[in-house]
Amino acid sequence: MGQLQARAGIRACLDGRVGSLLASMDRAGIDRSVVCCIATRPGQFDSILRWCVEIASERIVPFASVHPDDEDAAGKIRAIRRAGLGGVKLHPYYQDFVADEARMRPIYEALCEEGLIVVMHTGYDFGFERVERCGARRVLKVAEAFAELKLVMSHLGAWEDWEAVEEAVIGREVYLEISYSLDYLPADRVRRMILNHPAEYVLFGSDSPWGDAGRQIEQVKALGLGETRERMLFSDNARRLLGW
Repeated sequence: MGQLQARAGIRACLDGRVGSLLASMDRAGIDRSVVCCIATRPGQFDSILRWCVEIASERIVPFASVHPDDEDAAGKIRAIRRAGLGGVKLHPYYQDFVADEARMRPIYEALCEEGLIVVMHTGYDFGFERVERCGARRVLKVAEAFAELKLVMSHLGAWEDWEAVEEAVIGREVYLEISYSLDYLPADRVRRMILNHPAEYVLFGSDSPWGDAGRQIEQVKALGLGETRERMLFSDNARRLLGW
């Protein structure tokens, strides 16, 4: 956590431990959390998968990760499914790939075949130069090319690429989770984007340990989305996507 905070130049809200996450969930009234791992090199796959299996519980839902440089990435995705996990996390900056490049095709195909969810970091990232690897339009190409892919675009579509999100993604049947966006956009713009997107395709996310879930819950409630929209965003949509 110390290295990550130094690289990004930001302070985390939690220390990255499962116990700290559970305590924060209790404070915020959260029943379950999806924990997303990132393999920064192929050799990390086995240790990440073991840890995911170890921490899985009624309250902690871990997603593993595969690295695009892994020659058997598709096989690793099948192993994730056999382990009983429901998804993977991909991060184009930490894993050095471009969202729509050709070498990602076998990975997306395997994810479709296994029915796994993929949460992808989209937009720019604090800790890296502003080289566009996973902007809104680029990731939308992936969603269009792989219609069966259960793709979740993070940070309200793409962090600091929100103009493109509004122009190209809002209104499409693509999942958006809202973490790390509420502090960077005016509340009226967030509200407009959420209300203009299909209600079934918006998910709450905190990006913990970086974001404070309780604070973000209050920020969402302050948007005045209405009871039905709030329930779908906080609970119903995630339950349906995750098969709960």
